[in-house]
Order: sequence, then C-alpha cells, then structure tokens
Amino acid sequence: MHVFQIGAAGGVGRRLTQLLTSRGDTVTGMHRGPAQGETVRKAGATPVVGDLIHDSVEELARKMRGHDAVVFSAGAHGTGMDKTTLIDGKGLEKAADAAALAGVSRFVLVSVFPDALRDGQRSEGFEHYIKVKKTADVFLTRTGLDWLIVRPGTLLDTPGGGRVTAGPAVEYGDVHRDDVAAFIDAALHEPALNRVIVELTSGDTPVAEAVARLAT
Repeated sequence: MHVFQIGAAGGVGRRLTQLLTSRGDTVTGMHRGPAQGETVRKAGATPVVGDLIHDSVEELARKMRGHDAVVFSAGAHGTGMDKTTLIDGKGLEKAADAAALAGVSRFVLVSVFPDALRDGQRSEGFEHYIKVKKTADVFLTRTGLDWLIVRPGTLLDTPGGGRVTAGPAVEYGDVHRDDVAAFIDAALHEPALNRVIVELTSGDTPVAEAVARLAT
C-alpha cells in the first residue's frame, strides 16, 4: 500500500509511518518546514512539502495522485482559533476534496473524542476546536470517499500495550499514541472497515482483533 500522510511529523503520524514501512508499505509524508521534513524522513517516509492553508485543492490532489489511501492527523495544536479553523476544519475539507479529485478513495481522519477533557478547565479556544472537529467529521461523512473516522481518547506518549477498546460508542478514557497508530495501521489493511466512526481508548482487546470485530 502507498499511503499519503497529512500530519506525518506528529506523534501519531511518526508512529504510523514506522508501522506501515515495517510491513513493506510506502509512505509519503506532507510537511511544511525543513525541520518537519527531517522528522518525516527519519520515521521512514518520503517527505513532500505542502500547506493545508495555502495549497489549493488541485495542488494537494497532485501530491496525492498514485496513492492508495490518505491519513489526516494534522492539527493547529493550540496555535489559535483562526489556525484551528483553517487547518482542522477547512484543511480537512480541502484534503477530502483533493483525495476525491486524485482518485484516492480511502481516507482516514484522526478526530477527537466528544468527551475530551470535559472534566478539566474549559476555554473558548478548546470549545472552538471541538466544534470545528465535529463539523469536519460531518463534512467527511457526506463525501463519496471510503472514509473512516477514528476518535481517540486523551493521547498518551508512554508505550502502548497493543490492547484497546474500540466501537461506535465507548466510555471516555486515555489511549496511547502507539495504539492509535497500530489501530490505523490495521484498519488501513482491512477494506471492510469503512464509512464508520470508531471511538478508541485503552482496553483489553488486541488491536488486530478489535479491527476484525468492527469489520464484520
């Protein structure tokens, strides 16, 4: 499989690249700056410069052509509400339109758990982020793409155990970035798992088994 990653320099993206390339897939990682390009290369992907804000749909489509799937895990990461709108929101819309134009039907979006940080201090910026992410989810579900939306719980950088709880609706909790990447890796290679929204937390089910159950 030839996978095009948007957000390849991020915590989930780097881990996913390593998993995909270790099984023999090839990955193209889109990035904005030189430092990110080196991060993408070290993870095992081929770097390509791209910008969700400034690139047109046609420019993004040219980069995506020839790939089998797109994984979108990019985000503004707290750089302001305007950037959140342009990257997490409009950027996703551009990427989905570009994938359709490029003929790449498989599209995986890393979204956010609806209950994320609801027990913490709320801010206007975070509430805006949640709203933008939900609107992006809705947009993707209304496309003709072979989409999959993954909504992980609170992300952890500590090593994952390879076991998760996954389903259309699960109780909120933490999940390791390792295990999110492993879930997407397995899901990309399970064509029957498509046009569904999956909530994902740490749990007791091996990742491969969790994907197989959802695909039946």
